[in-house]
Amino acid sequence: MTVPLDDRGLLLGDGLFETVLAQDGGLIRLEAHLDRMAAGCAVLGLPAPDPVEAEALMRRAAAPLGGARAAVRLTLTAGSGGRGLDRPPAPALRLFATAAASPKPTAPARLALSQVRRNDGSPASRLKSLAYLDNVLARREALAAGADEAVMLNTRGELACCGVANLYWISEGRLWTPALDCGVLAGIVRGELMAGAQAAGIEVAVARTGPEALARAEAILISNSLIGVRQVSSFGERTLAPHALAECLADLI
Repeated sequence: MTVPLDDRGLLLGDGLFETVLAQDGGLIRLEAHLDRMAAGCAVLGLPAPDPVEAEALMRRAAAPLGGARAAVRLTLTAGSGGRGLDRPPAPALRLFATAAASPKPTAPARLALSQVRRNDGSPASRLKSLAYLDNVLARREALAAGADEAVMLNTRGELACCGVANLYWISEGRLWTPALDCGVLAGIVRGELMAGAQAAGIEVAVARTGPEALARAEAILISNSLIGVRQVSSFGERTLAPHALAECLADLI
């Protein structure tokens, strides 16, 4: 499809997206992704997309990859609008999907602390909005430092998340993760991991703390819908050894 030059997603980042794992002909956790997009639409004051249309678009995008493991991105924009910030009275939303091969990483991740801060005061920090420039800059900084992923703090200096992943650490037998009000996206795998850990008898806690928690942690993990749960081998200059509980948690997803 062609996106016109007055599209609000293109010009203003006015819209949302979801990235769904396609594997063996299935769209993994599709319902949860569409539910999250619908919740985001309610925050932005936009109508939610039709789930049947959304699934059809994603399957069509993934079809040329022949069932290979893929990232399927569903993008929703607020449609076309005139110059300025105000939307038309009845916006005509634009919905489309793209897909690309996405092999699962096999090695642990290397993390670097980013100087780019997560705006915990913005509603967009808890949405999969099209305004992802802070994440782009954080990842670029991490790659330049020889890492795979960036650790982002919020405006209060608290741990928030990674560039494209939720963040966890293990300390004293507990699984810790930043609280949502730290400017954290409620990741779908995040919810599954926390519930699975609790069901397995592992204590789960949310925290509002600085990066010193990672300096003391026994293990660090990250997660998203494409990578599942991935252990971390280094954070800055600190090296972390494989950890039995971390391996157990990764196997839950």
